Amino acid sequence: MIWLRPEQAPVGRPAERSRREITAAAVELADREGLDAVSMRRLAATLGTGAASLYRYVATRDDLLDLMTDSTAREYRLSAPSGDWQADLLEIAHQARQIMRRHPWLPVLVVTRPVLGPHGIDLLEHLLDVLADHPADPAHKLEAFAVLNALTALFVQNELAASDPSSQRRSSYLRHVAAAGTHPRIAAMVAAAQPEHTSHDRFATVLARALTGVLG
Repeated sequence: MIWLRPEQAPVGRPAERSRREITAAAVELADREGLDAVSMRRLAATLGTGAASLYRYVATRDDLLDLMTDSTAREYRLSAPSGDWQADLLEIAHQARQIMRRHPWLPVLVVTRPVLGPHGIDLLEHLLDVLADHPADPAHKLEAFAVLNALTALFVQNELAASDPSSQRRSSYLRHVAAAGTHPRIAAMVAAAQPEHTSHDRFATVLARALTGVLG
């Protein structure tokens, strides 16, 4: 793993850059132009160096993506546990949601290639501290960590996609189907929808149910 390898080989020229500096530049590039824009060549141009020189610090683009994902966990502000495990986990999730919205490329990496680097380890330690007195076994607590991250990522992906015209077309078609009367259960579901519920409310409700189910 990238975190178990030294930042630079013990021989050769002294390091001119740090992994943290390179990672920060990659995150900024992805925030601005999307994940597809992040290549070793493009990143090198952003840093004003040659692509070959970056391989002295990061062996592959996959390593770079792992560094980027883990670096975002530095943005959490972790308070001491309050004694209310559900409230504390929801606070983590709300922060995760804000972080993922600041970095729109992040949810897809959380879902497709989850990593656990130094900053992610700090977050996991905090979650286990929150759940220290919970009777669930360690395996279920790890599952809760995974569920929190994955559900938050999926929720943010849906939020980001909601403004896309294709999403609006799907919603219009669903309303059309409901109005046609040929699918009564769908019609009942649409009729029962409560638009006054904000996405914040839905997020907290769904996540609380999932975490309670996992932890028992």
